[in-house]
Amino acid sequence: MSRLKCLPLFEKLISFDTTSRNSNMALIDFIRDYLKDHGVESTLVPNEDGTKANLYATLGPIDQPGIMLSGHTDVVPVDGQEWNTDPWQLTEKEGKYFGRGTCDMKGFIAVCLAYVPVFVARGLNTPIHLAFSYDEEVGCVGVQSLIEKMQHMPVKPAMCIVGEPTSLEVSIGHKGKRSYDATVRGFEAHSSLAPQGVNAISYAAELIGYMTAMADRFAKEGPFDEAYDVTHTTVHTGVIEGGTALNIVPKECLVRFEFRNLADHNPDSIIEEITTFARTVLEPRMQAVQPDTGIDIVEVTDAPGLNIAPDEEVVTFVKSLAGKNDHIKVAFATEAGLFRERIGIPTVICGPGSIEQAHKPNEYVSLDQLAQCEQFMTNLAERVCIGGE
Repeated sequence: MSRLKCLPLFEKLISFDTTSRNSNMALIDFIRDYLKDHGVESTLVPNEDGTKANLYATLGPIDQPGIMLSGHTDVVPVDGQEWNTDPWQLTEKEGKYFGRGTCDMKGFIAVCLAYVPVFVARGLNTPIHLAFSYDEEVGCVGVQSLIEKMQHMPVKPAMCIVGEPTSLEVSIGHKGKRSYDATVRGFEAHSSLAPQGVNAISYAAELIGYMTAMADRFAKEGPFDEAYDVTHTTVHTGVIEGGTALNIVPKECLVRFEFRNLADHNPDSIIEEITTFARTVLEPRMQAVQPDTGIDIVEVTDAPGLNIAPDEEVVTFVKSLAGKNDHIKVAFATEAGLFRERIGIPTVICGPGSIEQAHKPNEYVSLDQLAQCEQFMTNLAERVCIGGE
């Protein structure tokens, strides 16, 4: 255990319960103080009520673009999961480190922080930027305010590495994700007079059926990207809530749905098709019975997809750090697409651990993966520090 530079920091980070519903300020304050102890000032970008914050810091010259290392500080809940260890205490067993966030993604953040004194002591020709966000797990929400602030910075990073768990494979793409709430507003009536009412659940079912048909069409007709396990865009309904009693025609039904689109499959065209069906097919029939009925579709989250060309500089650079010759794409959404789309920063995903372990009880990252990540940072230091390559 002692051969890992990151271990003391890793243990500390895991001890903070930064489940997305909670504040992350204790962790952010710890990181800010740690960086300050090494002569590095941080910029905090808080949410409206000050209970959460992003952190941005630069090591080395501030007038050069440099390389950004990015990660999110929040984790998913442990509610209802059966853990064999305390999820908020780092536990080592047989070469694996267990705890909530070990894999997704406090292991990467711990390694980044462990190398701060290395970068500072050796000096930097090329700056290293640290960007740690909140509320990634609920739709890449928190990083949006950090990105807005970065848009006005005089110097922006030249490239970014998002340390989500890829088993330290270099990922050049991920699908986009948009989620929506569709509220179907019907008209109540006694169920014996059902034709005089507007059944919100029935119309919600038609909307869901249409989206299911869209999903089937994408599966059959594409577009396709063979780099993904699921090679096409998906459309998925996850929540339906509606109705009050069996003998009442339901007045309202909530449908929560999402689609995960290939980066080259325009998400605007997908939601436009869904909205057009609601407006031109369903609503006229509903309003013929009761004019005040309708369907309201509201966007909840938007995480753009990522698709970086394999020959871009960031890809070849990160491959050299990871000792890889090939690349992959991952199905899960990350903040990488936002950095690429909103600020134009070339970004790849590369971090320790497997996504197969994320969000599960007994989440873990292996000692070997952390050691490889530390070697990755050692290689980075050789490239950016004074006296390096």
